[in-house]
Amino acid sequence: MKIAVLHGPNLNRLGKREPHIYGTATLAELEALIRAAAKPLGARVVFFQSNHEGALIDQIHELADAGIDGLIVNFGAYSHTSIALFDALKSVSPLPAVEVHISDLKKRERFRHHSYSAAACIGQVAGKGFPGYVEALQLLVKHLGPTRRAVARRATSPRA
Repeated sequence: MKIAVLHGPNLNRLGKREPHIYGTATLAELEALIRAAAKPLGARVVFFQSNHEGALIDQIHELADAGIDGLIVNFGAYSHTSIALFDALKSVSPLPAVEVHISDLKKRERFRHHSYSAAACIGQVAGKGFPGYVEALQLLVKHLGPTRRAVARRATSPRA
């Protein structure tokens, strides 16, 4: 099972950007956490970060065409403004996606209370910090089902 994690604008600044909201850990540390959580679930993860909306859209299309099993997305501020990212997720349906936000959107500025992209996802995890990504991964793996997980484990186990 192969899962892609797409990081949107300003997430490359984790560890430096508003540490009172996002903490002091870096994007590399977040990706290490996700990679470690994926292994016992029988999932492989790939990562992509861009500050550009079109690059994120192109990546969604490329991953879907390459046969990715699911997406974890944090489009940052684009979640609240981009109908194009919503459309990109819908264009690859039924590919499942889970949206993640490190901060609690409901406790932030009013414009962050609504996410366009969440409407194209099977779930949203917000306000749980980096562990929210692990929760999203578990939700996605559960959604993909035991048959898909068994196939993934067989594909990654050593052959006798």
